[in-house]
Amino acid sequence: MVTDMLDSICRKVDDGERITEEEALFLYRTKDLLAIGELAAKINERKNGKCVSFNVNRHINYTNVCVNRCKFCAFFRAPGEPGAYTYSLEEIRSRAQEAMHQGATEIHIVGGLHPDLPFEFYLEMLASVKSLSPDLHVKAFTAVEIEYLSRLARLSVPDTLRCLKEAGLGSLPGGGAEILGDRVRQQICPEKISGEHWLMIMEEVHRAGLKSNATMLYGHVESFEDRVEHMRLLRDLQDRTGGFQVFIPLAFQPENSALTISGVRKTSGVDDLKTLAIARIYLDNFTHIKAYWIMLGEKIAQVSLSFGVNDLDGTVVEEKIGHDAGAASPQCMSREDIIVMISKAGKIPVERDTLYNALRVYGTEEQIQ
Repeated sequence: MVTDMLDSICRKVDDGERITEEEALFLYRTKDLLAIGELAAKINERKNGKCVSFNVNRHINYTNVCVNRCKFCAFFRAPGEPGAYTYSLEEIRSRAQEAMHQGATEIHIVGGLHPDLPFEFYLEMLASVKSLSPDLHVKAFTAVEIEYLSRLARLSVPDTLRCLKEAGLGSLPGGGAEILGDRVRQQICPEKISGEHWLMIMEEVHRAGLKSNATMLYGHVESFEDRVEHMRLLRDLQDRTGGFQVFIPLAFQPENSALTISGVRKTSGVDDLKTLAIARIYLDNFTHIKAYWIMLGEKIAQVSLSFGVNDLDGTVVEEKIGHDAGAASPQCMSREDIIVMISKAGKIPVERDTLYNALRVYGTEEQIQ
């Protein structure tokens, strides 16, 4: 029976047919990890060949002060709480300038929902970073931040996006999605916008001509059914807009969050690889699947390149959200380290820009060294 179902899924994939939610659930429940990985790798090679992309970027988490109290988040602080911080516009510009001098083509900006910063601060932040170079791409603000900024500005979401684009916004990351289903959302982030609202905002983002990423935070209180439903909702929206560039499963880091006390543990390597591979199989209208090495660690991220993954994010430099939650990975990786990681996995390293245009294709590890 198990072999019959797996064979049926393989035939569907070979014929270019979509798999169903029930079939995706079957893949989660089967123990044949290598068969799932082989199928995902076949699909990925059909879409992307042997190329694995990365970019030279820098994360700037401009504040950890937030009005929400999400149970999974170890990053947020209340105003005045020990450890709370907010960068000045000068500090943000300085970090972006340093990154540009190090070869960065992207500045990735996300932060908490600060109760006191005016809308003008965000416009000035974008304009200041973008003014460093017209070639510097600013990827900023999750859908949750966009909704908050629209309320702050007293503007509709489309008008808020127009103002942000005029100030220098180039695209959006995919954060804030967590798990889109209401049952899980009420448990882990009841103050955050609903999953339905997140999808509505992303649809407006795509209508505004902006590309975005899409994420899924997994490994906490959700079920396999919740994960598959989450991916179904993303696949449906992608059918309508085509605006998602990449899907990024984010492995939950429980060490310093409120969910730790409920017995939630770190994801296993098997779960990580299976989730990435199933995403590649199920999300047939996504070109790219990313292994976020910050949360997965370098070794699982490298192995995932044989499980349907074709993107490794970037150099990052300064990431606070995952590390505050207990991520054991380094704060940054050099371009050379990423190239060697990809090459040793038998893949071709491709440096890209934020919009997945290839900037440089690298040779073998021996040529790099």
